[in-house]
Amino acid sequence: MQIWTGLGNPGAQYALHRHNVGFMAVDTLAEVHGFSPWQKKFRGLIAEGRIGGQKVLLLKPQTFMNDSGDSVQQALHFFKLEVDALTVMHDELDLAPMKVKVRVGGGLAGHNGLRSINAALGPDFRRVRIGIGHPGHKDRVTGHVLGNYAKSEMEPLSDLLAAIAAEADWLAKGEDARFMSDVAMRLQQDG
Repeated sequence: MQIWTGLGNPGAQYALHRHNVGFMAVDTLAEVHGFSPWQKKFRGLIAEGRIGGQKVLLLKPQTFMNDSGDSVQQALHFFKLEVDALTVMHDELDLAPMKVKVRVGGGLAGHNGLRSINAALGPDFRRVRIGIGHPGHKDRVTGHVLGNYAKSEMEPLSDLLAAIAAEADWLAKGEDARFMSDVAMRLQQDG
């Protein structure tokens, strides 16, 4: 079994924030792959289903970003899973908007959700980094990250989330490079 965690902040006022693109990704996965309805568990919301023949638990911590690690750790402990069963989907400032990169381990790039999970479990978890781009100056980062996607970004965002869901079988099978290239190819076709 794998646990795929989307990072975000709970509450309708945060729903379209760039910082919540991890929530958007797992919501799309749940919808496209016919997961169970969301239910409360592990200080989060969970949905169960299968992707690429693998059993996957989708998790949206409801703790706010700074405490995401607690929710994730509870889920891993409950299912007696190691950190290699975890995939975290999150917004990434240092990646161009609508680009997706996957890697295991690495830095935290000032991301409080990643920092919290790293503090609970160490750095060696797989990350699906969803690019939101950098606003150009560090003083504008908070407003950018906690700002809503612009109207002009909604269609590309929708295409991106659909591509992630469509190619998720590769992620479930551990074929990260194939996942990244197929998502990129699908987005070129849509663009």
